[in-house]
Amino acid sequence: MKKLSSTLPNMLLSLGGICVLVSGILAVVNKVTTAPIAEAEMRAKVEAIRAVAPAFDNNPFAEKLMVLPEGETDSLTVYPAKKGSALVGFAIESYTQKGFSGLIRVMVGFDAEGRLVDFSVLQHSESPGLGSRIPEWYHEKSETGGIRDMRGLDMKASAPLTVSKDGGKVDAITAATISSRAFLDAVNRAWRTFSSLEGTAKAPATNSQE
Repeated sequence: MKKLSSTLPNMLLSLGGICVLVSGILAVVNKVTTAPIAEAEMRAKVEAIRAVAPAFDNNPFAEKLMVLPEGETDSLTVYPAKKGSALVGFAIESYTQKGFSGLIRVMVGFDAEGRLVDFSVLQHSESPGLGSRIPEWYHEKSETGGIRDMRGLDMKASAPLTVSKDGGKVDAITAATISSRAFLDAVNRAWRTFSSLEGTAKAPATNSQE
């Protein structure tokens, strides 16, 4: 019994020392990697913004703001695109939870007149070959005369966007109507956010939500 009583505290002490050592190592690793990870995230976001927004010469990531449009419960991140001192448009990070497999995140760009410049899909878990075709499908010309290629679409004349099965003019992806509806839900959410910024182009920060 004496041997057991003397060994147990030693084991606990050793385990405690190991835990402290591991915690210290993890803290150092976290400190070393935090800055590079943040920088990589910024570069990735700026590239995504550059892919969808009008040409700009500012740093939209550094000037981002949070906007809560009317009727929504979650704010969206808005990246102002500027040429010199002129605001030429926005890139808006939007989302939907209505995908066939849940969350879809997109970056949608609009010019100052409300035309959809382009979009990119940031995240999705849609079915391969079906819902996963969102990026290619909505960059192709329609074969039915409906809306398909989103680039240059005048959202003021076309919003809200709905698929033809729901009485709208947008071509749904073949065999992936749910994914199509979800994608349009994200685009429409981005458009409502853009619309809430209209009239404040010279001072968009007044719409930010702290």
